[in-house]
Amino acid sequence: MSSRRDVLERLAALLLEVRRDHPLRVAIDGPDAAGKTVLADEFADLLSGERPVISAGIDGFHNPRELRYRRGPDSPEGYFFDSFDYEALRTVLLDPLGPGGSRRYQRAVFDFRSDGEHTAPAEEAPPDAVLLFDGVFLLRPELRSCWDFSVFVDVDFEETLRRAETRDRDLFGDAEAVRERYQTRYIPGQQLYFDRCTPREIADVVVWNTNPSAPEIVAR
Repeated sequence: MSSRRDVLERLAALLLEVRRDHPLRVAIDGPDAAGKTVLADEFADLLSGERPVISAGIDGFHNPRELRYRRGPDSPEGYFFDSFDYEALRTVLLDPLGPGGSRRYQRAVFDFRSDGEHTAPAEEAPPDAVLLFDGVFLLRPELRSCWDFSVFVDVDFEETLRRAETRDRDLFGDAEAVRERYQTRYIPGQQLYFDRCTPREIADVVVWNTNPSAPEIVAR
């Protein structure tokens, strides 16, 4: 069984084999509470000795609450179709770091907690930078061509619910409210994504992360 460090080093080796004449754009996709952000942060620490790293995530590109919940707060379709501003994500971050891009980028445009604009300052990426971008629904058609490398962090839904009861309790009020939101909106929304977009089949690497201390690379 591989250690977590072993898995990160294998991912780094695969990533650094990718050659582009622009910064590498890496998607770290997976269901809610899969451990994407933790993995991305550890991956960033490992890669920072080799390449400049830009860390960002889908939370900085939410749509306003009115649009996110226009189908109702419990709607799986609303979660999948209405949650994020993919046009802004491409305009300020992914396209500038891509082929022929200016390399002038912004890491975020919105703060979902205050439900207001939060435009990050403009920055310039070195040509050899690596963008590590974590979030849900990253391998959908609107974004698929924007990634130079992709990792799908896979976890069974029972485990994501268990983690969410701790992680999201402050956000929703108590464990029962977390369970209800996940069972009605987030998990069915992820199932819709899996059915429509088959992210496990599209990703360059699939990491099974139900046991975070011993994740496994299960597909390439």
